[in-house]
Formats: sequence, structure tokens, C-alpha cells
Amino acid sequence: MTHRIYKMSFASVYPLYVAKAERKGRTRAEVDRIILWLTGFSPEAFAAQLADKTDFETFFAQAPRLNPARAEIKGVVCGVRVEEIEDPLMREIRYLDKLIDELAKGKAMDKILRA
Repeated sequence: MTHRIYKMSFASVYPLYVAKAERKGRTRAEVDRIILWLTGFSPEAFAAQLADKTDFETFFAQAPRLNPARAEIKGVVCGVRVEEIEDPLMREIRYLDKLIDELAKGKAMDKILRA
């Protein structure tokens, strides 16, 4: 089964991540830092992904280096434990959701980035 989000443009969801963070007093720069940490994109390559309106499936497929420390991301997003998600692409998307949730909840960047 293909989830609808796989074909959604990452650029269409990105402002929602930023808005969620900013509502809680965090910044776009922090959201970007999380995304770059998770995917290995350079700031320029990430900007190109947004400009190209790349879908989620392509965005994660083209990520230069998915951070190995992402396996340490645990917890519940949308009522599902991220570490138990079978579908690899959905797991990557939920890892990102979880990191943005942690940012919005005021967690320190070092803890979010599993430093």
C-alpha cells in the first residue's frame, strides 16, 4: 500500500514543521538543522529539494546520508511507536515528525540530535 504522503511535496509540509516550531518559540534554523542532521543534505541541496517540490519518497531516496543515530529515535507519533514501523519510508517520515515534536516540546538541540 502506498501512503498518500509519499507523493506529497516535501515543500508543502515543510512550512507546517516550521510553524509548529515557531508557535513554541523555536526557529526555522532549528528545524533546518534537524532536517540536515537527519538526511545529510547540505543547506544548498536542501534548498534545491524545496525549490523542486520533491515528494517525500524522492526526498528520502535522494538524502545523501541518513544519520545512523536516527535509530536511537524512540517514542510515539500519531499513536504509533516509531521504532516499530515496518515500512522503511514511513519510519523515516515519522523520525522527522518525532524530532519536530521534540523541538516544539522545548527539548535541547543536543538531545534532539542524539549528541
